[in-house]
Amino acid sequence: MKKLFSFIVILFGLVILASCNSGSKTLEITDQAISHETKFGGIYIMMTIDDFNNEGFSYGDSVDITFSNGYELKDIPYYNGYYTDSGEKLLVGYPGYPYIRVGINNGNDLYEEAEVSDDDTAAIKLNKAKKYLDIQEALDIHYTDIQGDMPDYKFGNFRVCNVGNLKENILYRSASPVDNQHNRTSVCDSLITNKVNTIINLSDNDEELSEHISASDFNSPYAKSLYESEKIIALSMNMNFRNSSGEEDLTPGLYKEFTDNVFSSKLITGLRFAIEKNGPYLVHCVEGKDRTGFVVMVFEALSGATYDEIINDYMITYDNYYDINLESDSSKYNIIKKKNIDVMLQTIIADDSVDITTADYSLEIEEYLLDKGMEETEIATLKNKLCD
Repeated sequence: MKKLFSFIVILFGLVILASCNSGSKTLEITDQAISHETKFGGIYIMMTIDDFNNEGFSYGDSVDITFSNGYELKDIPYYNGYYTDSGEKLLVGYPGYPYIRVGINNGNDLYEEAEVSDDDTAAIKLNKAKKYLDIQEALDIHYTDIQGDMPDYKFGNFRVCNVGNLKENILYRSASPVDNQHNRTSVCDSLITNKVNTIINLSDNDEELSEHISASDFNSPYAKSLYESEKIIALSMNMNFRNSSGEEDLTPGLYKEFTDNVFSSKLITGLRFAIEKNGPYLVHCVEGKDRTGFVVMVFEALSGATYDEIINDYMITYDNYYDINLESDSSKYNIIKKKNIDVMLQTIIADDSVDITTADYSLEIEEYLLDKGMEETEIATLKNKLCD
C-alpha cells in the first residue's frame, strides 16, 4: 500500500513538473527586419502589432531585445501606450502604428543611440510575463475614432485657452484639421472656421502637409484657405522636449547634420511665426495632446497662467478622449498628470528645488526662451500679441 501511495505521489509530481515546464517554454522571435522611425526617433521592428501579439506576447510583459550589431535592451516593458517615465526605453504597440516600435519615451533617437542600420535585424525574447501588467492595466486607455460617439468639440479635442492674461479667444488647440488618420479633420476644420487666423502645425513637415491637402478625400476647406494664404507653419516636432538647442546636446550621427531636428529650435521657429502673423492662433499635432500640450503650455506660461490653470487645460484632453478627470478616476488622472505635464513644467523650470505648483511661470518661461535663443524684443512682441 505504501509503495502504491509513493508511486502515485511521484506520478503526480511528474505531471505537475511537466505542466510547469510546458508553461515556461521560451518565447522568442528572431531575425526581424528593422527600420528607422524618424518622426519621434526610434526603431520599427517590422512586425505588425497583431502578428506580434499572436506569437504569445502580451501588453505588460517584460522583454529583452537584441540587435544583430550586438546592442541589447534588457527587461523593458511592452505596452500599448507610452506609460514609462520620460527618458525610459520601451517596446510599444500603439494603436494605429504599422509595426511594433522600440524607443525612448520623450527622449533621444534610439536608432542613433543603438548605432543600428536598416540592414540589422532584431530578436525579441520574453523576459518575464506580466511583470509590468499593473502599470499596463492602470494606464491602458482608448478613445473612439467614430464621429458621433461624443460631441464634436470633444471628438476634435477642441477648445479655446482663456487663461492667465491671454486676450479673449486668441489661442485655440485641437486635433489635426489636416491629417485624417483618426477621422477628425473635417470636424476640426468646422470647429476652427472663422475662429483662427494662423495655424502652428506641430506634427507634419512641409511635404506631409502638402500631401494631406492634395489628397482626393481632403475635406477641410478652411484649413486649405489658410494654407494657400501661407498662414500655416509645419514644424514636424518630436517629443524630445528635454533636448536643448545647443549643438553639443545633439544625438550623434544623423542629427549632428540637422540641427533643426532639436525640439527647442523648432519651438522657437513656431513662436517666431506667431510673431510674424496675427492671431487668433491654433496649435495642433495629430491628437492635440502632448506636443500641443507642451507648446500651448509655453503660450499660457508666457501669459502668466498659474500651475492650476495650465494643469486643468492640459488634462481636459483626457476628459475629452477618455472621460478621465478627478471625479471619474483620480488615480489615473494623477498618474497622467505626474508623468506628463508635471514633467514638462519641471523641464521649463530646470531646477528641482523650485516648487512647480507655486512657480512664477511668466518669469520661468522667459528665462527658458532666452536660453533657447529668443531675443528679449521677440518675447516682448509675442506677449503683446497674446496678452492684455
